[in-house]
Amino acid sequence: MKRAKKSMLRTLLGSVREYKLPSILTPLCMIGEVAFECFIPFLMSTRLLGHLEQAHELGVSPDVNYLLIWGGILILCAIMSLTFGSLAGIFAAKASTGFGKNLRKDLYYKLQGFSFKNIDNFSTSSLVTRLTTDVSNVQHAYQMVIRIAVRAPVMMVVSVVFAINILPKVGLIYLISVPFLVIGLALVMIFAMRTFNKIFKKYDALNNTVQENIKGMRVVKAYVREDYERDKFEKSAEDVRRSFTKAEKIVALNNPIMNIAMYTTTTLVLFLCASLGAEFDVANLSALMSYSVQILMSFMMFSMFFVMLTMAMASGKRITEVLNEESTIVDPVDPLTSVNDGSIEFKNVSFKYSDTSEKFALSDVNVKINSGETIGILGSTGSSKSTLVQLIPRLYDTSEGEVLVGGKNVKDYDLKVLRDSVAMVLQKNVLFSGTVAENVRWGDKDASLDEVKRVCKMACADEFISSFPDGYDTKIEQGGANVSGGQKQRLCIARALLKKPKILILDDSTSAVDTKTDAFIRNSIKNEIPDTTKIIIAQRVASVMDADKIIIMDNGKINAVGTHDELLKNNSIYQEVYYSQTQTDNATKEVNG
Repeated sequence: MKRAKKSMLRTLLGSVREYKLPSILTPLCMIGEVAFECFIPFLMSTRLLGHLEQAHELGVSPDVNYLLIWGGILILCAIMSLTFGSLAGIFAAKASTGFGKNLRKDLYYKLQGFSFKNIDNFSTSSLVTRLTTDVSNVQHAYQMVIRIAVRAPVMMVVSVVFAINILPKVGLIYLISVPFLVIGLALVMIFAMRTFNKIFKKYDALNNTVQENIKGMRVVKAYVREDYERDKFEKSAEDVRRSFTKAEKIVALNNPIMNIAMYTTTTLVLFLCASLGAEFDVANLSALMSYSVQILMSFMMFSMFFVMLTMAMASGKRITEVLNEESTIVDPVDPLTSVNDGSIEFKNVSFKYSDTSEKFALSDVNVKINSGETIGILGSTGSSKSTLVQLIPRLYDTSEGEVLVGGKNVKDYDLKVLRDSVAMVLQKNVLFSGTVAENVRWGDKDASLDEVKRVCKMACADEFISSFPDGYDTKIEQGGANVSGGQKQRLCIARALLKKPKILILDDSTSAVDTKTDAFIRNSIKNEIPDTTKIIIAQRVASVMDADKIIIMDNGKINAVGTHDELLKNNSIYQEVYYSQTQTDNATKEVNG
């Protein structure tokens, strides 16, 4: 039974953690600031202005000592208000930035635990936006929540209490203006939030355009498509601009709503005071106007807060979608902590990428692979060769049937133990920013430089690494942009060999190297790790013809399993591939000869 998803607020607040103390101290300091700030008009009217007015009425000079004492108390109140306000700012900054840091960390760590199926639910550009723009929006809103969302209502309530204490009838004015303001801001928030929800999806599209363009810059330039890419970016950017303009138009209604409430309230207060005439003294009028300003300023703060909160709620929803996403692949309750050998067996395996998909990517797969065997896999594009091998380390889970490794169901293993026993060189070879040695050490972080060099020689990578001025200390640019496709493949093979796995999977990983290098790499692997089960997915028959078994995939099913001689004799698909490539190779030799 699936665990119920937590609410957005509860999920987000789970990232506060060690920053709870500054998060609590911030509103407490805000209350202190507001208390002293609201106390100042009261003291000003009742002590100073009241004393001056009384002295004027009696025709005597004011008591200077009295004025100095209460003047000093007012200054002290101002200093205390400033101190509490400064502390609130410091605590709020610490709490919000720490919250933002934890939120990014939680998102990033969550992504690390996702299965391929989970990752398929989100685009790369969308995840980048959620980790950056969305987190920033929520972080800023959190700072406003623990400051403005506390200061504004406290100041409003305290000021209203003081104002009513001075003139009880003024309470009726606020009873009229506050509901009008609340209803107006709520409507603005509802309509603006709908627009912001759409905006962030358009942000994802914009980021996707940028990401594709930067990643494929060489292709763009090769096909002279710069103008096309500029137009595509401009359209995405203009779409975001139009959406933001629409949202800002809605949000801009905050100001007229606030102004109506502010000036109407001020006018009514002045009218009420004027109607009382001599019954209402100057000291009380001064205090009342100060409290009116504070109440209206609270309304203004609420207005700013609601604008930020509207954006943050849209962002928070997107962040929560990731944080509440449950990985489809998890460790069992009592996992196996060791893999006996590299034997593999597929039992009645069927698989589809989505539960809603009508068609299976793999259907009724049954095959057994002995530990230490070399297995070749051939098939046309889209025959699900890569999908088949991705089930072995549980990058995906089967929809039906089971996959056994070392005689045990892969779902019974600890994920780290299972994946440490399997090394994969995927179709899309990925290198990371860092040195050549650091990239190879992904296979074994504690490997010595001699071990790194040994596996690089096996993968025919040492020859080009040695040609670099900095050798193994050569910096690899982001995505391996400063090495060729063939060099990237060889570094990835070396990385996999350093892992010393029980199962090695090469997914079309020598397609960018020549046949001589391909043969050398296969021979090195065979001699270096004879007890490791080796699975080679290839397009070239020459890459697999020496394998112990060759699996022919066709439309998500196993068409045939056998040796090169057996398949060449009995299987039409293998015959077609073999003869077409052999004839091509012979024709090439004749031309070159």
